[in-house]
Amino acid sequence: MKKIAIFGSAFNPPTKGHLSVVSRLTHFDEVWMMPSFAHAWGKSMAPFELRCEWVRVFIEDSGLSNLVLRTDEQNFAKGGEAVTTYAVLSAFSAKFDDHEFTFVVGPDNFLNFSKFHRSDDILAKWSVLACPQTVDIRSTYVRNAVLEGNNVSHWLTPGVEHCLEAVRDELSEIWK
Repeated sequence: MKKIAIFGSAFNPPTKGHLSVVSRLTHFDEVWMMPSFAHAWGKSMAPFELRCEWVRVFIEDSGLSNLVLRTDEQNFAKGGEAVTTYAVLSAFSAKFDDHEFTFVVGPDNFLNFSKFHRSDDILAKWSVLACPQTVDIRSTYVRNAVLEGNNVSHWLTPGVEHCLEAVRDELSEIWK
């Protein structure tokens, strides 16, 4: 049975904080990094395609061979609505019956897990792994720094920084 960690996040953008989480998941066959198609709690995010590109570059920068970009949420979404974790795990369990799934939550989501749609059912059907960051770097710090015109290189992998800098002006409009 293939052991899969599902790490969903806005990745708005992916940071070295995310890297500190996934670098501790090497015991999984694969870590599926899944950018949120639409945020469940209504956060303003960079376009989905751009965040997927950031994750693709982040994976390259990481050097971790078990990381996989999954863009499935866009296929599950109905009318641009947020896709629930329960729906994602259910769909994957039905499609990949030879996989064992663990849902990985970072510190923000761990503290709010009871707010997840069908959180009790998730806990009953799948493993959930709380994996806090080992470095205090949040996407919010990056977004705020972009809005203030500050350097963000110390919070991002080189490739993600390059991609972000190429669209900094547009991001300032989205994130304001």
